[in-house]
Amino acid sequence: MTAYACSDSNTTISSGEVSSEVSGDVLMYLTTSNRAFDLTKKATNFSTKDNMSPTCVTLAPTTRYQTIDGFGAAITGSTSYNLLLMPADKRRTFLEETFSPDRYGFSYVRISIGCSDFSLSDYTCCDTKGIENFALTIEETKYVIPVLKEILEINPSLKIMGTPWTCPKWMKVNDLKNKEPYDSWTGGQLNPDYYQDYATYFVKWIQAFQNEGIKIYSITPQNEPLNRGNSASLYMGWEEERDFVKTALGPALKNAGLQVKIYAFDHNYNYDDKADQQQYPLKIYEDDEAAQYFAGAAYHNYGGHRDELLKVHEAAPEKELIFSEASIGEWNNGRDLTKSLLRDMEDLTLGTVNNWCVGSIVWNLVLDSDQGPHGGPGACETCYGAVDVDNKTYSTITRNSHYYVMAHMGSVVKPGAVRIGTTGYTQKGLTYAAFENTDGTYAFVAANNQTESLKLTIADGKHHFSYEIPANAIISYCWKK
Repeated sequence: MTAYACSDSNTTISSGEVSSEVSGDVLMYLTTSNRAFDLTKKATNFSTKDNMSPTCVTLAPTTRYQTIDGFGAAITGSTSYNLLLMPADKRRTFLEETFSPDRYGFSYVRISIGCSDFSLSDYTCCDTKGIENFALTIEETKYVIPVLKEILEINPSLKIMGTPWTCPKWMKVNDLKNKEPYDSWTGGQLNPDYYQDYATYFVKWIQAFQNEGIKIYSITPQNEPLNRGNSASLYMGWEEERDFVKTALGPALKNAGLQVKIYAFDHNYNYDDKADQQQYPLKIYEDDEAAQYFAGAAYHNYGGHRDELLKVHEAAPEKELIFSEASIGEWNNGRDLTKSLLRDMEDLTLGTVNNWCVGSIVWNLVLDSDQGPHGGPGACETCYGAVDVDNKTYSTITRNSHYYVMAHMGSVVKPGAVRIGTTGYTQKGLTYAAFENTDGTYAFVAANNQTESLKLTIADGKHHFSYEIPANAIISYCWKK
């Protein structure tokens, strides 16, 4: 059997189903909320019988939507710290399983420009006043960059998004009218007098990573720009972001020859219920000079509903959308798959790609068993990682819902895939999406959020196959068309 982009390289032909080496026309990964199946690898064959199934979904590959950039999680300072405490062989095994295109295929990560609320300290890369004092810190050089280099050995095509949680404190003011200095990591606004210096800061940061052999694919000007209360934060309303990018950041990147995508906003679907900030990116796009620099907009799910993605797409179909952050923790049962697995599959992956997102990235890839380390006051103390690693031996990994939902996408939906249409069977509690990969394979990912199993048939116009999806399960299929 030919090894497709969505299958393991050791896949062989034989009959039956086993959980490690499997064979058949269709490769599958299956996870149930009770963990009876845990990213279990299976296979089945095309049917030779006429397709009479009333529960058949037929692919419509001539109906084409967005091209997929990838799926993944954030490589925060905390994640990097935890990974580097793991025994080297255990870390390598985990990273290969996670990022190899032949395994779970995580292909897009997010990192902070300076500190985040999951860093080892509060800092930026220019804490001494004067942009000439820019320099990477120990958090980048000792932790984040070595981890990224190891991941890039496994997946050289990895995409990286960079996002600042705050500008240097010496660039902050209390408000834009009085411009009084604001000496705090939390809150404040960017002084327009420093737009050019801050744009240079971005350029220097991108170039510093480039000099380490790490290409930055995309950036956002500010994480959660409407959130003044994070441990490291900066308020940046849509007019400020428009003006900063139009007058400084966009031209600076262009003049430096850096082809990096800029995504607007990077915050909640409901715009934190601020009346003057509703549809933040659309207001920026109304300015043609600013709009030319933005590839699209990024969203989080801490407020509002993903329906906002479709509204923004319909208003600006030429601009991309990406889902850039979601957290799990004690408040939303992130370790209890019976409560979180189907919810997160429907919301963070299938729900975002079906509303035009080119990718989806969750928050920390790895936290420890005590939910850390995390930043200062305002940082989340009750978060979990996509996986948790025990902080005694750093040898045992526990997967949480965010890991499963990204693995179910990345294992079969590869960068460059196009989401395609479907016709046929629908039912409440059944969510799915179909894709065509660049290597001539189809991918189909489904969530059965029902208390009964469902025998679903999938047809592509040439082949069809059936498989009984267990209750409360997510499943990923890939096959050669």
